[in-house]
Amino acid sequence: MAACTTTYFEAGRNWPARVAERNAELLAQQPSRRRGARTPEFYFPKYFDNSRLVKASDPVRVREMRVFSLAIFALFALIMFYGYQHFSAIEGGYKVESEKQIRDQLREENRQLRLAEAQLTQPGRIDAMARQLGLVEPQPGQIVHPNARPDAGTPAIAQVTPPAPVAQ
Repeated sequence: MAACTTTYFEAGRNWPARVAERNAELLAQQPSRRRGARTPEFYFPKYFDNSRLVKASDPVRVREMRVFSLAIFALFALIMFYGYQHFSAIEGGYKVESEKQIRDQLREENRQLRLAEAQLTQPGRIDAMARQLGLVEPQPGQIVHPNARPDAGTPAIAQVTPPAPVAQ
């Protein structure tokens, strides 16, 4: 069924003239559209006056729509909350894995540093380096321990006696 439309240029003609012209156009297009028998098509305008119609509000329908909207909102909120928890758990897993990798790297670095420290503090290595620098082992009287009391029979090179505290 074809429709009749009004354009800017057709506004000057009256409605029945436009309907008749449209019917003539449709009838002329019929042979090119169909290859068999010709069936005439006609456009009959129908006039409906809806200006007197007033939409009545339906409180039951309004309540149903509110309940439906709240249910959809609650479902949406639950889905978003689940998604947030799910992706937070995944992100937390990635963070734990990265922290484990950092911990393993730090443990390996610590092991390397302990090995280097053990190698550098080896007494044989220190002795060899000291001999290369021309150092010799200390004689028995050259070693002074800070906690040991000086022997009265040995000469003292320098001695500092701290002043007695003044009592007030």
